[in-house]
Amino acid sequence: MPSRTKSRVAESGTVLAALIAAEVRPPRAVRLKAALSAIHEAVKEAGRLAEWEALAARHAEIAPFLASVFDASPFLRDTALVDVERLLAVLETDPDRRFSELCERVAGLWREGDAEGLMASLRKARAETALLVGLADLGGVWDVDRVTDALTRFAEVAVSSAVNFLLAEAHQAGAIHLPDPERPAEGSGWILLGMGKFGAGELNYSSDIDLIVLFDPEIAQLADPSESVSFFVKLTRRLVKILQERTADGYVFRTDLRLRPDPGSTPLAVSTPAAFQYYEGSGQNWERAAMIKAAPVAGDIAAGEAFLHELSPFIWRKYLDYAAIADIHSIKRQIHDHRGHETIAIAGHNIKLGRGGIREIEFFVQTQQLIAGGRDTELRGRRTLDMLDALAGKGWIEPGAAADLAEAYRALRRVEHRLQMIRDEQTHSLPETDQDLDDIARLSGFRTVAAFAKALTATMEQVRDHYVHLFESAPSLSSSIGSLVFTGDDEDPETVSTLAGIGYVNPREVSRTIRGWHFGRYPAMRSAAARERLTEITPVLLEALATTDNADAAFNAFDRFLARLPAGVQLFSLLSSNPGLLRLLAVIMGTAPHLAEVVTARPHVLDAVLDPAFFGRLPDRKTLTARLDATLAEAGAIEEALDRVRIFGKEQAFLIGVRVIAGTIGARAAGFAYAELAEIVVARLLAEVRQTFEAVHGKMQGGRVALLAMGKLGGREMTAASDLDLLMLYDFSDDVVGSDGVRPLSGSQYYARLTQRLIAAISAPTAEGSLYAVDFRLRPSGNAGPLASRLDAFTAYQAKDAWTWEHMALTRARAIAGDRSLIVEVEAVIRSVLSAPRDPKKIARDVLDMRALLQTEKPAEGPWDLKHAPGGLVDIEFVAQYLQLVHGAEHPEVLGVETEAVLAAASRAGLLPASEAAVLLPGLSLYQRLTQIIRLCVGGSFNVADAPRGLPALLARAGELPDFATLDAHLRMTQEEVRAAFERIIGKVPPKPRA
Repeated sequence: MPSRTKSRVAESGTVLAALIAAEVRPPRAVRLKAALSAIHEAVKEAGRLAEWEALAARHAEIAPFLASVFDASPFLRDTALVDVERLLAVLETDPDRRFSELCERVAGLWREGDAEGLMASLRKARAETALLVGLADLGGVWDVDRVTDALTRFAEVAVSSAVNFLLAEAHQAGAIHLPDPERPAEGSGWILLGMGKFGAGELNYSSDIDLIVLFDPEIAQLADPSESVSFFVKLTRRLVKILQERTADGYVFRTDLRLRPDPGSTPLAVSTPAAFQYYEGSGQNWERAAMIKAAPVAGDIAAGEAFLHELSPFIWRKYLDYAAIADIHSIKRQIHDHRGHETIAIAGHNIKLGRGGIREIEFFVQTQQLIAGGRDTELRGRRTLDMLDALAGKGWIEPGAAADLAEAYRALRRVEHRLQMIRDEQTHSLPETDQDLDDIARLSGFRTVAAFAKALTATMEQVRDHYVHLFESAPSLSSSIGSLVFTGDDEDPETVSTLAGIGYVNPREVSRTIRGWHFGRYPAMRSAAARERLTEITPVLLEALATTDNADAAFNAFDRFLARLPAGVQLFSLLSSNPGLLRLLAVIMGTAPHLAEVVTARPHVLDAVLDPAFFGRLPDRKTLTARLDATLAEAGAIEEALDRVRIFGKEQAFLIGVRVIAGTIGARAAGFAYAELAEIVVARLLAEVRQTFEAVHGKMQGGRVALLAMGKLGGREMTAASDLDLLMLYDFSDDVVGSDGVRPLSGSQYYARLTQRLIAAISAPTAEGSLYAVDFRLRPSGNAGPLASRLDAFTAYQAKDAWTWEHMALTRARAIAGDRSLIVEVEAVIRSVLSAPRDPKKIARDVLDMRALLQTEKPAEGPWDLKHAPGGLVDIEFVAQYLQLVHGAEHPEVLGVETEAVLAAASRAGLLPASEAAVLLPGLSLYQRLTQIIRLCVGGSFNVADAPRGLPALLARAGELPDFATLDAHLRMTQEEVRAAFERIIGKVPPKPRA
């Protein structure tokens, strides 16, 4: 935007009013008469009417100029008219001389006797500075370079005066020894670095001041060196109060200390050794760029210069390699990605952070500095305009680009000052209304909003074009979800809005947490490479986590996972190059609580997922057994063995679950895998328990055991949430009275106790939690019978006393551990029982009564109660068990533990019509696929309305259908068909069981 205000070089002694009158700006106010009247009344009330009229007569344009300014700027009006004497003095003196005298006066204020007096004097000086600089700026007396320099100079002397006061006071109290009490800051070791525009000498009109406060413990001579942190923190707090606290006289500067190393976990004043350790170990990309403008502005200037000199290798890379280029691109990715957004508005536009704004010019310069400044010290300057010239002179940028950006920078800074002059607000956004825009346009030298908008738009478009050209080959992290900025400790409003828009309930907390990641607070993010890789995956990660019903809970689970992760580069790099795996991890965190708990507690389980072969074949029994043996090899006492088995079992179950979620294994394979894992673990626990038990109670002569798996474990149809249905059988020599240990037990007592120990080993909570819930209710006589049954008693019971439902349960019984000889005998008994001839009508009646009882005692909660719903899993299992009991005598090939295998065998034998098999087998497959997902993702019953948003999509994929609505309709139709098949094969279920 071309300048509409020309600066005059004042001759020595030329008063401000004369300089303003020579080049009047801004255009006169519409409400000129009212504004002139307000000035007249104020000077009259102050008793200075004659002086004002004389001044106005000498400089005819000063009155309309002031009226136009005061009409647009309530802040300048109030500041001027609250002290008419000061206003007249400012107008009737040379502005440069008056400002120099003002700074000299402020520099000596530290000698005033008390803090309250210092605070009052500083605030009055600040008000005069605001008035003087504002009028000199708007009147075309000072150009933008002089304005920013004056604002920065005042900030330096004001902060220095406060620092000197505090140090002198501490010296007098004996808390610190100052080498030269007349120059308190010199040799004090207290370092105040100005950051951003303060350090660069480019302060805004109503700027906050960014400070990093440090202290050098080797320099500071404290009475108690052990209290150095608390001493300098107290000084810093008092400094902030002196500068920032609002009193009747206003304030001096809003002070921001959040650019210090890791502000969320460090004190307000940081020791130089701690700062070096942070920057060298955890310093971030944006901090490298920020440190370009860092400058000692107060306190021990020499110590500050020494600190920055020593920090130079962190800021400036000597060699330009691919890592450095990636580093620089990472800074851009952490700010904004503007490509693809071409429209630049005026109303409401942020001229600092918005497209084509000041930040783009600054970043354009800083990026080139980071690239070239490592080898060329002349490119390490702090001021943006100086560095544009230097970069052009060195050939790093085109002279035309440098000239365009310099002109745009000055134009945008002028508009920025005018925005802030209106109400003394640290704002960078243009007004939304035409009336307010008119004030900015007139203060900027334009007679209409349209002319102002046209010039400003052209300026910002030019900046945008140069900026985009600079980064046209840079990797992009643009995301369809919107702006994501996680630099520094500042909260970016657009980022908060983006996070809220995609589903986060507490977006500010999410933003704060991610900024904490970048400060390297977790071990996994200590290295710069890890943080860069994490930056790259963050947008996709946040979007994936937001697909769950509770995005915040999923995000918090991922944060807990990161907190426990020992190192991050390898995982983050893999996730960056494998978006599918990243989305899988997000799904785990958001929709699979069982898996999320494991991966959060033991992040190393992901080591297996990183193996390229992981999603191939499942480990076989031999491999799993070897891994468990290795885990237990170093276990000492039984308690340690139990913990190690729990860790092994949970981790292996997690890896099966990951494959299920990823869709790389089917439901039947998952059921087999979960069952095989349980078999291996339980068999090993039985061996461990038996050995420990025998050490105390001895052995039973001829004693043998066989552990039977029933239910889902027996049928090899387990899920992530399955209990273990078990039954313990035993036998021993008839002539044995008891065991031969130091604490002998009788036979039945011996095996009951052994079974109790096994149940505890499997299900009792230890430091590593419990392994499986265990159910022994399928033993003869149920809960009324002994925990363990002798083989002969079991055989007799099954032959004479067992109910039909117990024989139904027995169809899924298989031995998984124990003594081989007894296992062979038990299997023979089971086959004999199931092969016995039966009355088909009685079996049908008993099965239907059992189904009616289940419907009464465990009614289905809806069609998504896949097990109990009419036409659900129980119906299919009952059909298979009915066919086995009715036809097992003549067709032993149908005797098996797996429902699918039984139905297929019955179909091949002609016992199950092909039309019924065509209904039952696909239905069974559908239910098993859906059940595997639901048991991983839902703690209790599944309710579609309450399901995480990502779960319906997972279920649709598992059901091999395009969407959840289609799946839901298909499920209901399948249940109707299965119930109809059930009724054709066995009969109609009575309303309640027959007596």
